[in-house]
Amino acid sequence: MASSSSLLRLTVLAVAIAAAAAAALAGGADDGGNQREFDYFKLTVQWPGTFCRRTRHCCSSNACCRGSNAPAEFTIHGLWPDYNDGTWPACCSRSGFDEKEISTLVDTLEKYWPSLSCGSPSTCHGGKGSFWAHEWEKHGTCSSPVVRDEYNYFLTALNVYFKYNVTGVLNDAGYVPSNTEKYPLGGIVSAIQNAFHVTPEIACSNGALQEVRLCFYKDFQPRECKVESILLQDMSLLKSSCPKYVSLPAYVSPGQAKSEWIASTVPQIEAL
Repeated sequence: MASSSSLLRLTVLAVAIAAAAAAALAGGADDGGNQREFDYFKLTVQWPGTFCRRTRHCCSSNACCRGSNAPAEFTIHGLWPDYNDGTWPACCSRSGFDEKEISTLVDTLEKYWPSLSCGSPSTCHGGKGSFWAHEWEKHGTCSSPVVRDEYNYFLTALNVYFKYNVTGVLNDAGYVPSNTEKYPLGGIVSAIQNAFHVTPEIACSNGALQEVRLCFYKDFQPRECKVESILLQDMSLLKSSCPKYVSLPAYVSPGQAKSEWIASTVPQIEAL
């Protein structure tokens, strides 16, 4: 049983984390005038196989519904300006998203930065919009003075994504998509460390690898993601979502995923 001091420490930590998140969200409520310049960038990439297995409904905007053309490598979630204290700026200007600004990038973004759901995320100025609109308005507008406009925000994210190719690194290390194999989390982390000389942040969902996050100085040289605060460094104690062995699911079409779920559930129901 945990000691009272350990429980108190975890309680204090949870409150601190909640307060930090609330402060970041509150900071995004205005036009960004009260938000200081960010400290570093975080590139977050997501594994489509993990997301697509949860798809139950299809729509034209969901890349999981593309059948054989569904993404088969890590795709971009976002390029996020962060602070060293574990918080982040948000919604830093009134610059709304305009897809015409990135018209020459749309084909590339559809492939490497697609939406993996049918939902319409919230935007900074009320209402809802596309996945790209959400990422630009919430995070991209806070990228100044390094990245000052919408086009360069998306172009920069793509360039960093291609240079630091997580899919290629894991494939070269033998970590390939599979619906039967499980891989040591430590091996996956080590492969990325050996390639980029920094430690990534890893997030999982139900034992499957979901996201890899790489951090960069403002000149886009790799850096550690750890924050300065000793207290917030312990966030990993509460946020760890990965077991020692994780899966890297291969793509399964939404219809097939549903059939597999039913097939695995029926025997359990019959046994009741």
